[in-house]
Amino acid sequence: MQASGTDCILIIDFGSQLTQLIARRIREGGVYCEVHPFHKITVAFLQTFEAKGAVLSGGPGSVMGTMSPRVSERLFTLGIPILGICYGYQVLVTQLGGAVAHSTHREFGRTVVKVVDSCALFSDIWIPGSREQVWMSHGDRVVAPLPQGFRTVAVTDGAPFAAIADDDRRFYGVQFHPEVVHTPHGAALLHNFVRRLCRCRGDWSMAAFRTQAVEQVRAQVAGQRVLCAVSGGIDSAVTAVLVQEAIGDGLLCVFVDHGMMRLGESEQVISLFRERFNIRLIHRNAADLFMRKLKGIYDPERKRQMIGATFIDVFEEEAQREAKTDFLAQGTLYPDVIESVSFHGGPSVTIKSHHNVGGLPERMKLQLVEPLRTLFKDEVRQLGRILGLPDNMVRRHPFPGPGLAIRLIGQSVTRDKLDLLRRADAIYLEEVYDAGLYEAIWQAFAVLLPVRTVGVMGDARSYDHALALRAVTSTDGMTADFYPFDHAFLSRVANRIINEVKGINRVTYDITSKPPGTIEWE
Repeated sequence: MQASGTDCILIIDFGSQLTQLIARRIREGGVYCEVHPFHKITVAFLQTFEAKGAVLSGGPGSVMGTMSPRVSERLFTLGIPILGICYGYQVLVTQLGGAVAHSTHREFGRTVVKVVDSCALFSDIWIPGSREQVWMSHGDRVVAPLPQGFRTVAVTDGAPFAAIADDDRRFYGVQFHPEVVHTPHGAALLHNFVRRLCRCRGDWSMAAFRTQAVEQVRAQVAGQRVLCAVSGGIDSAVTAVLVQEAIGDGLLCVFVDHGMMRLGESEQVISLFRERFNIRLIHRNAADLFMRKLKGIYDPERKRQMIGATFIDVFEEEAQREAKTDFLAQGTLYPDVIESVSFHGGPSVTIKSHHNVGGLPERMKLQLVEPLRTLFKDEVRQLGRILGLPDNMVRRHPFPGPGLAIRLIGQSVTRDKLDLLRRADAIYLEEVYDAGLYEAIWQAFAVLLPVRTVGVMGDARSYDHALALRAVTSTDGMTADFYPFDHAFLSRVANRIINEVKGINRVTYDITSKPPGTIEWE
């Protein structure tokens, strides 16, 4: 996966939910990095992975556990800078001969550190004697004695060795998390590490990635044809346009229309591929088939599974009509790659199944072409702009693969209910656009509730559906908070929906954060 000719930072993952944020912060500074689980960091791996430096992530474990994660000792002999964060800091200390103990003064959330000495990591950012806000999340702490060569550079009430430094070896450990926004100077500290200490050039960009990705696709495919399943989302669209740039007419896209897209969305997909980019596209309208398959299914997991399986069947049927190919292009992103590998090798909890074409390769024996598998979502949007995708496609809010099926809450999927939801959702998004709020919101959508309520329409009693509106702010979708619309906006949206969509007589607004809720209702 490592990009040839590019300075690269290795991030060793010990299972922290914040590991992806480390990668995002480093890449924001123009430096390429990759995340790999700790148990994959073997001597053989380190001999071939040309890292300019390494970051050890946080994690949920305790270094005092008998089976606690460790890293290959070979890492410490490579002569490259190393930064340990939280659990990764404690691993660094433990494996270099220092000590860690349980703390009676645990620190969670915003904390103030006192800088007691200078070091290269703090250079031009923090000075001795200053007090700086950081974000902590630890129950264990480093204690004396420190490993040979280290000295204390920052302290807190609960962590007498909140940060330590060995400038000679360029090894550093911080108990706090510099990757989160709650550590105001955290991004600058990471910048110091990768640019000043690791001497990375900071020349990684989407323009450079585009050139390299096109070359890699050409080399992999070697003139053969490539199939690409497109959904109308940004990931598959960018994948298709990038692959077309690499191989031209050798790309064939298949759009399986399950009939659960938003208002006018199927037509937009067809126009984008056929007219704007002149990409060969097969449009299979399979709405009737999906409706039959989903009849009587209420459970969201079963909906997702049925839609995914039917999608594969239809895609395979269309693919077999075409000349043989050995390649399938997918819009797999880096979070998909990272999250698909449990850091400890064990099972993980399924919150909900993802509608994806991930089952296709095993079924169809195709080699994967995944040009976006080292990118995060915001980077895909940047690439989309460079490739010339229209702004409304690049800025589009995330939309689930199963479409509106999972926004019919606790009820079977029917054309009538889809139509109700589709029209209400379109009005809502139109108002969000008109109010100039679309860019400020991560995701906005409507859900049709499985209840009917009494209302008064004119002089008559109504007994119609209730609708919920949802809008959240987020940076990466991992956590989210509801968007604070003013009441005038909500009143205007509700009034339009009730007056323009016959069959809905009540509108509510969801103010649940994530966690404890999820962004989608199902």
